[in-house]
Amino acid sequence: MSELAALSARLRAFAAARKWEPFHTPKNLAMALAGEAGEVVAELQWLSDAEITEGLADGPLKQRLADESADVFLYLMQLADASGIDLLVAAHAKMDRNEVRFPA
Repeated sequence: MSELAALSARLRAFAAARKWEPFHTPKNLAMALAGEAGEVVAELQWLSDAEITEGLADGPLKQRLADESADVFLYLMQLADASGIDLLVAAHAKMDRNEVRFPA
């Protein structure tokens, strides 16, 4: 089992243990994903590039950004799972199209 498949199974078990499956529809997961992406933006919104570089080097900002990025990743995985999308296959297919669309 790949690491992504194992994490997806862990997410499914986590939701099942809390009886959250009825709420994990593609629409609800997409809205949650958008909210979490907004939280990533909120961490950086009013900081200069220099402040971001400094914040990422000394820890607290990096940890907050890691937590919010993980939330985005986890919701994206749940959305893909609920929609029957293999993220790795979809990502490689998208990169194939991008390489044709945007040649070097």
